[in-house]
Amino acid sequence: MSSKSSRRPPQPQGPPPSHKQCLKFVATSMMSGFGKFVAIISAFLLSRILNHFLKPFSQPQITSDFLIGMVLATIPVVHETFGDVSVMNLDNIVDFGMILYTFVLGLEMDPYVIFKAPSRPAIVAYAGMLSTCILTCLLTPWLHYGTKDTNMITLTISLSITLSGSGSHVLTRLITNLKIGKSDIGKLAVVAGVHSDMITMFFYSILFVLYPLEKISSTKGEIKHVVKMILGILIQSIIAAKVSPFFFNWINNENPEGKALKGSHLVLSMAFMAVICSCATWFGYNPFFSAFLAGLFLPTEGRISKWAISKINYLLSLLFYPLLFFWVGLKIDFSDFQGGQIGTWGRFFVLIFIVVVGKVFGTICGGVLLGFRWPELAAIGMLLTAKGHFHVYLAVHAFRSERIEMPTCISIVIVIFLSIVHTPFIVKHIIRRARALVPVHRMNLQCLDPKTELKILLCVHGSHNLPSAINLLAISRGRPNPGVNVYVTDMVELSDKLASTLEKEEGTNNMVLTDKSVIEMREQITQAFQAYVDEDGIGITLGRSHALATFNGMSRELIVLAEDFMVSLILLPFHKRLNPDGTHDSGSPGFRYVNRKLLRHAPCSIGILVERGSGFADGILKSSECKVAIIFIGGKDDREALSYAGRVAWHPGVKLTVIRFLVDKNSENAPRRVSNRTSTAEEEEEMKLDDESFADFYEKYVAGGKVAYMEKHLANSSETYTNLKSLKGQYTLIIVGRGGRVNTILTLGLNDWQQCPELGSVGDVLSGSGFECESSVLIIQQHRLKGQLDGLSDDFSIM
Repeated sequence: MSSKSSRRPPQPQGPPPSHKQCLKFVATSMMSGFGKFVAIISAFLLSRILNHFLKPFSQPQITSDFLIGMVLATIPVVHETFGDVSVMNLDNIVDFGMILYTFVLGLEMDPYVIFKAPSRPAIVAYAGMLSTCILTCLLTPWLHYGTKDTNMITLTISLSITLSGSGSHVLTRLITNLKIGKSDIGKLAVVAGVHSDMITMFFYSILFVLYPLEKISSTKGEIKHVVKMILGILIQSIIAAKVSPFFFNWINNENPEGKALKGSHLVLSMAFMAVICSCATWFGYNPFFSAFLAGLFLPTEGRISKWAISKINYLLSLLFYPLLFFWVGLKIDFSDFQGGQIGTWGRFFVLIFIVVVGKVFGTICGGVLLGFRWPELAAIGMLLTAKGHFHVYLAVHAFRSERIEMPTCISIVIVIFLSIVHTPFIVKHIIRRARALVPVHRMNLQCLDPKTELKILLCVHGSHNLPSAINLLAISRGRPNPGVNVYVTDMVELSDKLASTLEKEEGTNNMVLTDKSVIEMREQITQAFQAYVDEDGIGITLGRSHALATFNGMSRELIVLAEDFMVSLILLPFHKRLNPDGTHDSGSPGFRYVNRKLLRHAPCSIGILVERGSGFADGILKSSECKVAIIFIGGKDDREALSYAGRVAWHPGVKLTVIRFLVDKNSENAPRRVSNRTSTAEEEEEMKLDDESFADFYEKYVAGGKVAYMEKHLANSSETYTNLKSLKGQYTLIIVGRGGRVNTILTLGLNDWQQCPELGSVGDVLSGSGFECESSVLIIQQHRLKGQLDGLSDDFSIM
């Protein structure tokens, strides 16, 4: 009994040791897999975030991909997460991505360019490549860039091809993003980069053939392999160049533009491309060469080819490029750079010397022979030093195939990175030099020489605009010497009825309008202006023209006239007509469209006169007094309005008052925060220009008593509105700038209920139907410089 009671109940036993090891392995694998996933996703996200912060420096996406990939992969925790097996898997993914890269690179190139006479950009590219290759062959054999077992001749040739090449994808995107792709120097750099890329890929292809992947010991086997490889290349080239056009044409005909691509045809096309690119695995030659060859001979034009190019490029830029540099960071170890040895730094700086001096010297030599200037050629040479993703891959590939050592691999990768980082600064230097060389003529009043005659294009809709147009001419005259040259232009809509009255003028190809009503209107306008000039036209030169076109084409007609006459100011009537009771009618949508289009595309400054019931159209006589005010808040348009007011001040029948609105920063009503898109430096620069312009005006006109001055210290836009409202009945005409202000505190919110946005915030308030002020309003906009390069046309020419 006691013996039975002393027995212990059986204890539950844990899982066997093999079970525990299995669970531990599963848990470790899951955590390791999650860590790898987080690391790769972080590389994608951080690369995009860094690229956003590097935008002010105009750095391309490859810069942020490089920095994030290299830094993230070299973090010890991240590096330890990826074991040898994971890195081997990444090797396969990266190899496949580079096959796609070389395929789309070949697809975007024209192989038949090689067989044509070299163009000027091609000569520049070849000269830069040749000098770089010569310099590489002269210097690198003495510095031992390869391992002991590496064939020195093979390594030197490979290095010379790599260092002489250019990353055309990177260079083209950079030049396009920085808006110089349409210029002559931009086009030359892009085409030269493409030629350089294509020739280096051609030489790489020869190396891939001469040094195949398989190592064959016997001579008989080597001959057999070479014959097999040549046969495969011929079969692939013939299919890609001769058979594929028929297949692709059939696919394109079955899928015309505007309709969705059929799924079955899309699958067939992708399968066809894959089969052509897979010849390397069947015949035993390099897959990169196979993909490049397939892309090179496949048709570039057509819907399927364009679809493949766009989709593959999108996939590469979105997913592959960040992963590529992350893989590079895993492959190289900066602790093995051997920075303490002089030889390491010597080899590094020699690589930089070869890349920069070789490219620039060759480009200058080739370009000078073609008649180009050497400063522009030096800039092109610096741009052509830019390398791309394939060059980075080749450097790491040479290291993992034990052809070069770790310090050499790191040196090449860093040199490639430095060749990309400097390119935005070279482009900005080109733009600055172009601004200095290309004359940018600002057609506005502020830049007009006081000794030069002012040219105005004064537009009218009809005889109802005559009184206000004549008075506008009168106050715009300024000093009798040099005076004003005005071209009175009739804006006539070419309706179907008027088009039927057009007749060909005898002896010329000009079409003449024979409609009696239009002829009578034009004669009436001519007689009225001529009568004024005869009576009181000292310093006025009168010219006549007309813009006969549909509303869609009328702005283009007026722009052509303004350019032909080289006018500095276009004066337009408001699209709404003044009624006898002082209100406006509903207006003409066509003339409004013309006004708005001219505000965007006019080759000079522009003004729009809004007539109100203020008596401005009743006439300005020497004996009478016309009270005119100009409101100055700040900005380029206000400065232009101030320059115009300087001419108004010289009219003996005008009493001009300048009212300056200033920000009262000490007021309790001042807003604490104002959203402002402009930088502090730009705002300070604009305020400096405002002060200089106003000080000059004050010294010329206010100090001598010719112009009255009034200053208003306001806290916000509400006080601005109240002060504008207080001007009721005081002035016949108010002159304002349309916009262009960087200090928005005093106008913030004024445009929330705009009726006519084309008049600007202040102009719309003064001319609005619900505003009690009855003064006529002249809204002035300073000449907006063409192009996206701040006054420099996109297609500038400096070569």
